[in-house]
Amino acid sequence: QVQLVESGGGLVQAGGSLRLACAASGRTFSSDAMGWFRQAPGKEREFVAAISWSRGRTYYADSVKGRFTISRDNVKNTVFLQMNSLKPEDTAVYYCAAGAGYGLGSSVAEYGSWGQGTQVTVSS
Repeated sequence: QVQLVESGGGLVQAGGSLRLACAASGRTFSSDAMGWFRQAPGKEREFVAAISWSRGRTYYADSVKGRFTISRDNVKNTVFLQMNSLKPEDTAVYYCAAGAGYGLGSSVAEYGSWGQGTQVTVSS
């Protein structure tokens, strides 16, 4: 199993930026994919971005493309999510996830390990 711990959430004004981090430990070699999801109150958990440990391939949801950047530090086993030009609709709990396999995925079912989440609040 993989243990994941998110950090970096907070409250920012619209147009501001935040950088989230996800520290991974345990059997990180079991999956090549790492992803970020978010869930707002009363909403389903939705895909934000994903990255592969091996080649750094990235995949973004249309709603964040051009504003968010996912990256990874293989030495530190850490994945980051740089969020710029934040909007109130970005407000949610953001979760880090490790894929169950080796392909990039955008569905919750494709990820087997999850962090506890970090709150991101964007004021209008």
